[in-house]
Amino acid sequence: MSLTELFVLAVGLSMDAFAVAICKGLSMKRMSWKKAAVVGLYFGGFQAGMPLIGYFLGVQFREYITAFDHWIAFILLTLIGANMIRESFGKEEEGGSDSVGFKEMSVLALATSIDALAVGVTLAFLKVDIVPAVSFIGVITFTLSLIGVKIGNLFGNRWKSKAEFAGGAILILIGLKILLEHLGVLTF
Repeated sequence: MSLTELFVLAVGLSMDAFAVAICKGLSMKRMSWKKAAVVGLYFGGFQAGMPLIGYFLGVQFREYITAFDHWIAFILLTLIGANMIRESFGKEEEGGSDSVGFKEMSVLALATSIDALAVGVTLAFLKVDIVPAVSFIGVITFTLSLIGVKIGNLFGNRWKSKAEFAGGAILILIGLKILLEHLGVLTF
């Protein structure tokens, strides 16, 4: 996986966290960079940790399923992406409070990073160097979460569904690219 592909994957994965960070920013009467950093650390940490867990689960089974791993990657990324797109059309659920306490942030961070667990399994099949990959995903998510809090505080809720939709579309396109490359349709 190239650095560009990893960047696109990281951005796609971080869109749920970005959308929730926008909601957190919406709920802040005055934006606090300290609270924004806490939001970023939770989301970035979970987005880095979950694919790491998924990777180690995937490595356990990699040798048994290498013949069809590209299909697994395609299906997982497509399902995750389709779910994000579906959620982008739903009613807002998250982010009603400006609290950045452990319990609320842990629940939000876990909810926004479940898809990253499945991506971690996919990364194991692709034999990606996992430590730099998850570090990159965490840093991108942290950065976009900070930006999301600021955007939410400045502009309101109109960007949330667009961010989720874009993230879902990106994940589906990455899954399709993996499948087409393995089938020999794409050669770059």
